[in-house]
Amino acid sequence: MDHRDVLRSLSGLLVVLFVAMISSTVVSVALPQIVGSLKGSQSQYTWVVTATLLASTASTPIWGRLADLFSKKLLLQIAIGLFVVSSLACGFAQDTGQLIAFRAVQGLGMGALQTLVQVIIAAMISPKERGRYNGYLGGVMAVATVGGPLLGGAITDVSWLGWRWCFFIAVPFTLIGMVLLARTLHLDEVRRADVRIDYAGAVLIAAGVGLLLLWVTFVDHDFGWISWQTGAMVGGSVVLLGAAVAVETRAAQPIVPLHVVKRRDPALAILAGLAVGMAMFGGAVFLGQYFQIGRGHSPTEAGLLTIPMMLGVLLSSTASGRVISKTGKVKPHILTGSVILTLGFLVLSTIDHETSLVAVSLGMFAVGIGVGMSMQNLVLVVQNTVPLSELGAASGAVTFFRSLGGTIGVSVLGAVLANRVTADIASGLAGLGVDTGGGAGSGSTLDLEGMPPAVVEIVRAAYGDGTGHIFLVSAGIAVVGVLATLFLTPVTLRDSVDLAPAAGEGEADGEDGTDGGVRAGEARETRAG
Repeated sequence: MDHRDVLRSLSGLLVVLFVAMISSTVVSVALPQIVGSLKGSQSQYTWVVTATLLASTASTPIWGRLADLFSKKLLLQIAIGLFVVSSLACGFAQDTGQLIAFRAVQGLGMGALQTLVQVIIAAMISPKERGRYNGYLGGVMAVATVGGPLLGGAITDVSWLGWRWCFFIAVPFTLIGMVLLARTLHLDEVRRADVRIDYAGAVLIAAGVGLLLLWVTFVDHDFGWISWQTGAMVGGSVVLLGAAVAVETRAAQPIVPLHVVKRRDPALAILAGLAVGMAMFGGAVFLGQYFQIGRGHSPTEAGLLTIPMMLGVLLSSTASGRVISKTGKVKPHILTGSVILTLGFLVLSTIDHETSLVAVSLGMFAVGIGVGMSMQNLVLVVQNTVPLSELGAASGAVTFFRSLGGTIGVSVLGAVLANRVTADIASGLAGLGVDTGGGAGSGSTLDLEGMPPAVVEIVRAAYGDGTGHIFLVSAGIAVVGVLATLFLTPVTLRDSVDLAPAAGEGEADGEDGTDGGVRAGEARETRAG
């Protein structure tokens, strides 16, 4: 496709990506109001996010594999329909249990949209040129990330709209994107007869990760670290994930292609993406809660206060994308971004309920720069090492592990915050002579209306002080991403969409160092490693 055709199709793809991104960010600031209105608890607050990420994580590799086997355009249209229906269902939820269930379904659509957009763009544009278009992607992601909290806060504060419109608002944009893609997206689709989807692997991975996250949520609160429940849940998770690895090893078309994951650069990029996703998703989810419950700001004000982080994402992703497109060098940007991300989390680890908002803004800006420079560029590293026939599976794999990191991060950090808040509130109430009976930190802590002023102050201080601790954990996780990035091979992105123009030329091309066949490309990668 020439530049004009690419831009026409890209307009629809960017609208769809925008909708998928904003469906998460528009809820982030409104979530304290949503969970408080539905009388939910801190654990349920975490699971409203975790359910979406877990469903998205489990389904992402399936969508990536399906994109290698079926019409990418048709799959995208199916995903849009699923997303629209689930968004409407979330808006009509009557309690937190329903909301968590509907958000899980919405996660299936979100995972599909984000994966398929990347796969389709990769099928149209070479890796080197993709750096420029990734700048557009980064810009749209930044606008969605910046505008989402602002829009969500404004919608929640408007009495005649309310938080339910945080879900309804995505529907018209999604339908616009569907119309644009129906008219502009035209791909040469190659249908394959040997269609095999590894459903067993997907179910085992989702069950293993889900069981582990349930253990993280309830341990040290409903049962002890050393208990039969811990043994059953952790042991069951290990068995399920071990079975998943065995299935993936034998599957003809695995959900997670182990032959891609075992290569040096993809493995390191996936490890870095896992760490970055865990730190970024896990940390950012709780900023809206910090500003509203910990600092007493309205949803709209909380949305405005998150602008520094989103501005950092916008500036760094756009600038790094253009530089990478010119030079073909991606490792320096990822490494720099990982270091800045870690430093940003270290700054945020010092905050409490009285920290200057200027210091908080500086920390968020650094986190935004780190995310913008590293996250999307890690996908480029993996896509640069695989042929076009494996592009969907490879893109799905890196997105899978990044989402998995985010899912684990939200669950782990949410559990850390819940335990810390429970202890601090119980201590504060004990100082007032109130015996909580171990019930502090339950559903009432997120619904501040009707609480006595003295209790409100205790709750605000607990959430404000506890947030700094989860960012310290995020900083430690981000260090893993820095270490993984250090060992990436400093390669130059290729100019062609596929690894090789023809199978017969691969061996000869491989001898002189030009783009050869898949076998020659893998050999060069091995020598470079």
